[in-house]
Amino acid sequence: MSDLSDKIKNVIENEPVVVFMKGTPEFIACGNSGRALQALHALGAPITTVDVLPDPAIRAELTALYGWPTIPQVFVKGELIGGADITDELHESGELQQKLLDLLGESYATDAAPKTVTLVG
Repeated sequence: MSDLSDKIKNVIENEPVVVFMKGTPEFIACGNSGRALQALHALGAPITTVDVLPDPAIRAELTALYGWPTIPQVFVKGELIGGADITDELHESGELQQKLLDLLGESYATDAAPKTVTLVG
């Protein structure tokens, strides 16, 4: 297993909610990444973001590990939720909030300070 693979797994396993996205929350480089973030922000989720643009190997390794070919990729408590469309659909139906409650507990929104993690450099 590569060092990059280990870093990706570490973030996914140790952060409550992770969004692998194009850009950062401050400089979103993709509308779909923005949509996924918006759905999670609306629910007060404690989001950690990872920008996949600085190194194409991040996206390639992420796809190899989890079998999801598109960006963004949203994980909650280590579980792949999906991309923007699925995250939006789950938010609209109320299932995303229920998943956050089930996996993170009732107080998940109290520790909602956003964080950005860099995997390269």
